[in-house]
Amino acid sequence: MTSAQPQSWHARLAELGIRLPPVAAPVASYVPAVRCGQLVFTSGQLPFVDGGLRRTGKVGGSVDPEDAAADAKLCALNALAAVDDLVGLDQVARVIRVVGYVASAEGFSGQPRVVNGASELLGKVFGEAGRHARSAVGVAELPLGAPVEVELTVELRG
Repeated sequence: MTSAQPQSWHARLAELGIRLPPVAAPVASYVPAVRCGQLVFTSGQLPFVDGGLRRTGKVGGSVDPEDAAADAKLCALNALAAVDDLVGLDQVARVIRVVGYVASAEGFSGQPRVVNGASELLGKVFGEAGRHARSAVGVAELPLGAPVEVELTVELRG
């Protein structure tokens, strides 16, 4: 994809054969996304499929890092769904920041490789506008036993 933005991010998703999932229902007292000026911050998104987690466990233990990277991609899709529901995906100018949390087995240090699942998806969808700052953090536990959680910050068009 060139650096020029397409007319529609939805069209780009369709071109890639990707459909946004329904917005995941919050599992506690929060909202999926909040707008502040020209920024949208998503809550941490888990790898939900049809209302349930795709898998549980710790990466580097019961969860293979490649499977966890696929989960991170799903988390990013869930975050994009939250953005779309709040302001419309086509209002996104660029992805600013990604934070990925990886429930890590003792000794596992491949968190960046896992969170690449989210980053690579965002690059495919948004091209240059998908290049972002990022943190990949290893944690002991995540909500509901999820292996990965991802949150996004995006900037909206003028």
